[in-house]
Amino acid sequence: MGDPEMSCCGTTTTSHELSAPHSGDLPVVVIGAGPVGLAAAAHLAERGIDFLVLEAGDQVAASTAKWGHVRVFSPWRFNIDAAASRLLEADGRSAPDPEWLPTGAEIISGYLAPLAKLFGDKVRLSSPVSAISRLGYDRVRTNGREDVPFVLRLADGTEVRAKAVIDASGTYETPNVLGANGLPAYGEAEAADLIDHALPDVLGADRERYEGKHVLVVGAGHSAATTLLGLAQLSADTRITWAIRAGNASRTYGGGAADALPARGALGTRLHAHVESGRIQLLTGFYAHSVDGNTVISRDPSGNEQKITVDRVVAATGYRPDHSIASELRLDLDPILGSTRALAPLIDPNQHSCGTVPGHGVDELTHPEPGYYAVGVKSYGRAPTFLMATGYEQVRSVVAALAGDWEAARETHLDLPETGVCSSNLAEAQEIRVGLATGISGGLLAAPLPLATVSASTGGGCCG
Repeated sequence: MGDPEMSCCGTTTTSHELSAPHSGDLPVVVIGAGPVGLAAAAHLAERGIDFLVLEAGDQVAASTAKWGHVRVFSPWRFNIDAAASRLLEADGRSAPDPEWLPTGAEIISGYLAPLAKLFGDKVRLSSPVSAISRLGYDRVRTNGREDVPFVLRLADGTEVRAKAVIDASGTYETPNVLGANGLPAYGEAEAADLIDHALPDVLGADRERYEGKHVLVVGAGHSAATTLLGLAQLSADTRITWAIRAGNASRTYGGGAADALPARGALGTRLHAHVESGRIQLLTGFYAHSVDGNTVISRDPSGNEQKITVDRVVAATGYRPDHSIASELRLDLDPILGSTRALAPLIDPNQHSCGTVPGHGVDELTHPEPGYYAVGVKSYGRAPTFLMATGYEQVRSVVAALAGDWEAARETHLDLPETGVCSSNLAEAQEIRVGLATGISGGLLAAPLPLATVSASTGGGCCG
């Protein structure tokens, strides 16, 4: 290591730190091999920038695999990044039917796994990142900071150096709590065996846990709707209760036939029909406050209580980002959403629905730590307005900036369909997304069984 040199206030540097390699000789490290992370890799590959993808799971898109049984309500044409498509076509792979609605498993097998294969050993599995910092620099040290590499510490104790970091690790592993005020409900931790989070495989691997039971689903997004529709297809003795904070479920029912994505519109239509028929019991004004054994207790802001005793609870309450791995980096996080401060006003769910969030890129994603970018659903913090196509646009812009092509980085390449249901009227706005996300919260997915009526353009596939 060499002899240490004393610096101001007793901190030390070493000759090893002073002779560290220039960061320009190192790869860009992408955290996460999900859709957005691999799209970033595709753009890096096209621009000839060396990269390494670190995936925490033991397979590509490990989080996506956990909901592989679910069919998304957006067709293939909204789920594939442009650079990734070009690389796959150059490798001789034909594109899937653009109107087909794929399952999570099909997205992996038909898109993400073949894409990752093109990158070979540049995609490293079972490599969870536990911390990110600068080589020899904690968060306080400033002089020369930009000239030293990032260092990423992995869970096994090894370290990787990088000239830039694109964090596409998502939010799937950090779901929101059941408690309505953002804090865990009293007794929630003790009731962990009772509570599942979004998108259990109620018609497949998890069927025995739900069939013939009384199941409470908490949440107003499309993940909740997906689970409710699955439960409704179990045996008639399966009781289903759906609890939401709002006074009615209109935002979850959505636009119906007016929706530009038919499967998404059908999702709300089918759910509404089950509520009207009594198959699903809807509880409104439900604010989960505590869990006592198998009883979930609601206490609204006025102190009024509701109690319901059930066999299982599905907390489809969304997700939130975990920025702890970057605690030694200089982040400028919005105090409300946990996104960058510059991005927050563009995605604030108090002001915007999914249809009014504008395209954005490197300028809005930049932190005071040069070269570190959180992208994809993680970039949105706790805002439920993430668009998959927006995630792809984010990484296109970030990679263009890393390549020094600032003209391209500041262009907007975002072409979204008119949804027919995204409204700036927040009383009616939905928590919906176009395409896939590495972290799922709210309105992403369609139910796992076929629609009663499916247009020919979907190839006869399922969903809504």
